[in-house]
Amino acid sequence: MTSAPSDSLVKISNLSFAYDNRPILTGINLEIPRGKVVAIMGSSGCGKTTTLRLIGGQLKPSQGEVRVNGQVVHALDSDGLYELRRKMGMLFQFGALFTDMSVFDNVAFQMREHTDLPEELIRDLVLMKLHSVGLRGAHALMPAELSGGMARRVALARAIALDPMLIMYDEPFAGLDPISLSIVGDLIRRLNDALGASSIVVTHDVQESLKIVDYVYFVSEGKIVAEGTVEEIKASQMPFVHQFVWGEADGPVPFHYPAAQSYGEEILEKAACHG
Repeated sequence: MTSAPSDSLVKISNLSFAYDNRPILTGINLEIPRGKVVAIMGSSGCGKTTTLRLIGGQLKPSQGEVRVNGQVVHALDSDGLYELRRKMGMLFQFGALFTDMSVFDNVAFQMREHTDLPEELIRDLVLMKLHSVGLRGAHALMPAELSGGMARRVALARAIALDPMLIMYDEPFAGLDPISLSIVGDLIRRLNDALGASSIVVTHDVQESLKIVDYVYFVSEGKIVAEGTVEEIKASQMPFVHQFVWGEADGPVPFHYPAAQSYGEEILEKAACHG
């Protein structure tokens, strides 16, 4: 079933998902506008990566629906799903390059797999994609010869190989040094705008993300607890959002793991036992 495309490339409505009887997402509603970069933030295990898998059709919701470009993802047959996925790019956590392929062949892989383009044109396109991330000169290197930041940029070139309408990033900043982190963040924004694509950034890195995104969703315990523009999120007085954005040690997410007794009571009890 397909409806006319709206201003939102991705629309998630009343979506719930559970592994067996363990709920992961509950009643999620979010939209990814065309041409925008949107961040999904939250603590580990809150359902961020699961949301990407539902958008890509790897998982099916327990309730609700996911629409991409007007199509209900989980209602598509295999051919329809693969056709839709060819319009999506994915940058996996830590890059996930094919270790036995050169940089050039990693980027060329999708072009060879999903198009009938001649090798001469593939060569030109691969070098163009690598040039856009500053690594045209590294095309003959193997992944083991790359730094972490370079590998992430090659993975980004691979993600945009087929000029996707939607690019999804799963923790794109994880493990990067400050210079590489800034470079990757800038590339995410510039490439999205150059392609006229929409991007979803799942991340823990609040400060770097807030430099490049247009809108933010905060997920906690499987629910969207806050959303807004960068300015609205920075100014939020909601305790969970404020703690997350400013990296405070204590708040709704406590520093101390719950204990049956206070620290003072436990010390006094042990002292009495040894007295």
